Parts: sequence; C-alpha cells; structure tokens
Amino acid sequence: MDLLGDLLAVGGVRGALGARIEAGGSWGLSWHKMRGAAFYAVTSGTAWLCRHDEEPVQLMPGDVVLLPSGTPHAVGSTPTEARAPRRDCDGSAMGDGSVLRLGTGEVQTHVLGACYEYDPTVTTQVMNALPAVLHIRADNGGTGLDDTVRLLARELACPQAASSYVLNRVVDILLVQALRAWLAGKPDEVRGTYLSALTDPVVSAALAELHQEPARSWTTESLASKLTISRSTLTRRFRAVTGAAPADYLTRWRMDLAATRLRDTDDTLDAIARSVGYTSVYAFSRAFRRSKSQAPGQFRTATRA
Repeated sequence: MDLLGDLLAVGGVRGALGARIEAGGSWGLSWHKMRGAAFYAVTSGTAWLCRHDEEPVQLMPGDVVLLPSGTPHAVGSTPTEARAPRRDCDGSAMGDGSVLRLGTGEVQTHVLGACYEYDPTVTTQVMNALPAVLHIRADNGGTGLDDTVRLLARELACPQAASSYVLNRVVDILLVQALRAWLAGKPDEVRGTYLSALTDPVVSAALAELHQEPARSWTTESLASKLTISRSTLTRRFRAVTGAAPADYLTRWRMDLAATRLRDTDDTLDAIARSVGYTSVYAFSRAFRRSKSQAPGQFRTATRA
C-alpha cells in the first residue's frame, strides 16, 4: 500500500506547469491571490523568496521550494528587490505556463514556477499538514530530486514535441520527490500529524491496513492483532505519532473517501456508505454531517457547483 500516493490521490492534488521566470540584472516579482500551492525550482542562477515579515530565503541552483497554502510572496534578485517588486501578478498568471522576462540585460536566472490544486475539504490533506515554506536544497542526499530538476532544465532549454505534457508530468514527480526528501529529514513540523506515520514502521503498517480495507469492521484490538502487537502498544504509538486514536483516524479517512466519491461520481449514497463500512445510509449520513458539517447530498451539490 502506497500511503503517500493514497493521500495525494484522495486529496485531489494535481500539478501544472506555471510561469517560467527568465531574469537578469535587478528584478522583483510579487504574487497575490494565489490559489492552491505554489512551487519553484531554480534551474540556473539565484533568487530570493520573501514573505511578509519573514526572513528572506535564498534559492540556489537546484533548490526547490513549496508554499503549500499559496501564501502571498515575492521573488527577486535580492531581498530588497523582492520586497519592493517591479511587477505584481495575481495567481492566474502562475498557472498559464507563460514566460515572464524580468530585469534587463543577459538572462542569468531561470526559475520554473508550478501550481498545485487540491481539495481543502479533505481532512487528511497532505498540503494542510506541511509548514508554510518547504525548502529543499540541491544537496539533498541523492533523493533523485536534483536529477529531476536537471531533466526539467534540459526540457525547458530544448523544447520538443509534447514538451508541455512532459513538463506537467515532471511537476507531479517534483512534488513527490520534494516530499520524500523533506520527510527523510524527519522534520519537527511533521510530529503529531499523520504524515509522521510515513516514517514510523509500526504506525505506517497500521495505516496501510486501514487504507487497504476501509470498509472492514476494524477495532483497535483487531488492528493490533493483525500487526501482532498489543492493543496498548498500538494505541500509545499511534497517538504519539499522529495525535489521534486509530478509530478517529479511520473515521476521518472513511469520510474523505466518501467525500471524494460524492464529488467525482454519481454513485448512490447506499453504495458509498457500504464502501466505507456503514450498513445504513442513516448512520453514514450522521457521521458525514459530523465530519463535513453538511449532509452528503448537500456536499455533493456544493462541490460540483
């Protein structure tokens, strides 16, 4: 069971090539009204990333940075240029794949921008569990991220047939590799969230079982027995790692799976209820309303609208 892949799929995370920055001399660019997450990969040159009242971050060749909530920010040739940008864009410009030529003189810096849309109603949303800025440096210990950035640079430098298609696929790969590299460092920010389970062998095994059979009538005892550990050990370890009991996580996961099917399919409420372990539509509807603050039918109408 691929837990991270499961979480990204149910969370509806989808990437697309964004603006491509080609800059020289002094330059600055700010983004506001971002939708979803913003991502940058520096393929050559350097840049500075600035957010309001936060320390600027220098981006070197091969670095990637993810802003999961799409918070307003600016990039520039220096912190001063970034904080007083010469150009201001809204989020729509990030997602059109156009080239933004900034500054004057010879181009020295190339930065690929990408954007990721995701479903904010998913309670196990990967993006919601990440810090405000996720910065992965080029020397990230052989995770493959640096190779992918170089592939990206080559594709941008020498466009060929279906380059846009290739670049959008590479954008998805970059996100996964960035998350892998970040999680490998076991960062403090991940503690107490379900993402920390991805680096814990016991809890990741428990999650794999729950994800594999969400409709099964799981109890803490039956899950512990499946893993051949004691109930108390599972409960203690699961809560310490994720901040929740196994039963609480299972309910959240079931409701997220149900929300996805309500959003994306025309399946009946009875079929959806049974797929996530409820034998009656009434019991399922009560649980769904507690989780999403809407009845299943209302949720389906609202998300499709």
